[in-house]
Amino acid sequence: MSDEIAFSDVRSLKRRLDAREITPSELVHVFADRIARFNALSHAFITVTGASAAVSAAKLTPEDLTRSSFAGIPYASKDLFDVEGVLTSAGSRVFHDQIATEDAFAIMQLRAAGALSMGKTNLHEFAYGATGENDVYGTCVNAYDPTRLAGGSSSGSAAAVAFGLVPAALGTDTGGSVRAPAALNGLVGLKPTIGRVPTSGVVPYCWTLDHVGLMTRTITDCADLLGIVAGYDPHDPASVNQPVDIYADHLGGGVRGLRVGIPENFYFERTDPEILGAVERVKSHLSKQGAKLIPVTFPDMEHSRTISLTVQMPEALSAHSAYLQERGELYGKDFRAGLALGQCLLAEHYVRAKRFIEQYRRQTNALFEDVDVILTPATPEIAQKLGAVNTIRDGVEEAVGNAITRFTTFFNMTGHPALTMPCGMHSEGLPVALQLVGRYFEESTILRAGHCLESNEDFAVPLPRIDGYVGTNVRNQVHHDG
Repeated sequence: MSDEIAFSDVRSLKRRLDAREITPSELVHVFADRIARFNALSHAFITVTGASAAVSAAKLTPEDLTRSSFAGIPYASKDLFDVEGVLTSAGSRVFHDQIATEDAFAIMQLRAAGALSMGKTNLHEFAYGATGENDVYGTCVNAYDPTRLAGGSSSGSAAAVAFGLVPAALGTDTGGSVRAPAALNGLVGLKPTIGRVPTSGVVPYCWTLDHVGLMTRTITDCADLLGIVAGYDPHDPASVNQPVDIYADHLGGGVRGLRVGIPENFYFERTDPEILGAVERVKSHLSKQGAKLIPVTFPDMEHSRTISLTVQMPEALSAHSAYLQERGELYGKDFRAGLALGQCLLAEHYVRAKRFIEQYRRQTNALFEDVDVILTPATPEIAQKLGAVNTIRDGVEEAVGNAITRFTTFFNMTGHPALTMPCGMHSEGLPVALQLVGRYFEESTILRAGHCLESNEDFAVPLPRIDGYVGTNVRNQVHHDG
C-alpha cells in the first residue's frame, strides 16, 4: 500500500484524505519512510523536515482539510526557497549557516493552504548548471536509470517526485531548470509567465531570467498547485498584479480550434529521432482532435545561449559579490569559474544582451498573433550518463548541460509560460517529452492542451522500477530536523 500511495497523484491522495481512508499523519509517515529508504540512492533531499511535517499534520482538523486542493498533502521545495527555521543551503558550502527567518512567498502560500513541507531538495550549486552535479550533497540520479543524470538545476525536486518521495515539488527555472529535469524523469514541469509566481524569499541566480517552477505527476496537479502559489507580492519588483485563474476549471475544454504553432527552425534540429517521432505522433493526435497546426518561424537563435549567459553571469556576480569576499574559498570550482566569467563581461555587453532579450520578447509575441500555443520537443536528448561531458548529434559536439536546456532557455528570456510533459518512452527505457508554450498569463491554455494529450494513453509513461537499485553516488551530508 505504501508504494501505491507514494506514486499516487495529488488528486488521488486528496480523495483518500477527504474520504478519511488515510490521514495526513499517515501520508507523512509513508513519504518519510520513502525518503529514508531511497534518499541515499536518489540524493534528492539536502534537508529532511519530516518531524516538523508530522507535527503540522497532527494539528490539521477535518475543517482544515477543506482549505485547498493541497491541504494535508506533503511536498518539497528546491533548497533555494526559504522555509522559516530551516537551512537554505543553495546546494553550497557557502550557505552552511543560512537559517531562514521567514517563508518565501510560495512556501507561505502552501503553508496557508495546509500543505506539508517534507524538506529541501538538492540542486546544482546556486542553480548554476543543467546537469545537477553537486560535489557537496551528491548528484541526483534518474529514477528510470540510476546510472544517468536527473538533469538540473532543480535535480532534487525532479528526483523527489520521480522516486515517489513526495507527490509534488517546487523548483526554479532560469534556463529550463524545472522543465528539463521534469522531462528527463517523466514528470510535468511548468515555468509560469515571468512574474506570475513571486520570487520573494528565493535565493537569486539571475533576476532577469529567474522563474519559480512546479513539478507534479499530472497536469491536473500542476494546475491546482499553480492556483495556490501564483499571486502578487509588492516586495518583488518582478511580480505582476494579475488575477489568479482557477486553472483546473479549464482543463476539460479540449483542443478543437486551437492553433498550434510548429517551429520551422531550431526546435526540431539535431534531435534524437525517437524524440522527433514521439512529437510527430503528438502533432497527429492534436490534428485529429481538431487543433490546427500552423508553421511558425522563430528569430535567429544562433547567439541566443550567449545572450542568456551574458545576462546571467554579471547578475550572478552581483548577487554573490559580498560572499565572494568573505567566503570565496567555499565556492565550487564550476560556479567560481562562472563568476570569473562575469567579471570579464563589460557593461556594454550586458546592455546589448538585454536589448536582444527585449527584441526576442517582441518577436515571440508576434508569433502568438497567429497561434495560441507553440509545440516543441522538450529536450533534444534523453537523460545522459552520470559524468558525461559532451554529447554528439549529427556530427556536432555539444556540452551535456547545453543540450539538456537547448530548447528551454529561450523562453526564460521571453518570459512566456512553458510546460513540459511526457509523450512516450525511448527504446533505452527513458521518458521523452514535449514542450508547450503560450501567451503571457495564459497558463490555462497550455495546461488545457497538455491535459488533452495526457488523456491519451499512447503518451503515458510507466512508473520507474526503483527497488533493487544500489546507489554508487556517495552523499557527503544530509540534514534532519528531528
